[in-house]
Amino acid sequence: MRFALELSRRNVRHGTGGPFGAAVFDRDGQLIAPGINLVVISNCSLLHAEMVALAGAQQKLGRYDIGDGGRLHYDLFATTEPCTMCFGAIPWSGVRRLVCGARDEDARAIGFDEGPKLADWMAALNDRGITVIRDVLRDEAAAVLQDYISAGGIIYNTGH
Repeated sequence: MRFALELSRRNVRHGTGGPFGAAVFDRDGQLIAPGINLVVISNCSLLHAEMVALAGAQQKLGRYDIGDGGRLHYDLFATTEPCTMCFGAIPWSGVRRLVCGARDEDARAIGFDEGPKLADWMAALNDRGITVIRDVLRDEAAAVLQDYISAGGIIYNTGH
C-alpha cells in the first residue's frame, strides 16, 4: 500500500493525474504492474489507477485472466475503494485479493462521483473468491485526497 500511496502522492505533486494509485503484486510481493490515475492528462475517463494497473498486469503476463482460472494468486492494492467501473473490472481481472486504503466516502467527501455501487460490494466480491481488506493506511490515503483538493485538482466525472 505504501508503494501505491507514493504513486498517488507523486501524481498529485506533479499534476499528472488524479489522487489515486494502484498496483498489482504476486503472492510473493513482487510488483507486476503499477497504476496511476491518468483521466485528466489523457482525457479518458477509463484510465483510473486500478484499470491502468490491471491492464499493465494483463499485458505483462500475457493473459486477460491474470489468475489463470484461479490457479495463480495476485493482489490489487488501491489507495481508495473501487468506484463502480473499477468494481466491475475486478472480478474479470483474475485478482484474488483487493486491498484498499481510503474509503468510498472519503472520495465522495471531496466531490468525486464514485457511481452507484452495490451496498454490500465486499460480499459480492467475496462470493466470487476475492478477499477484500479495507482501511489499510486509510488516514494517509485520505490525506492524499485532501492534498489533491488543496492543490486545485480537478474533480472529474461528477455525474453532472
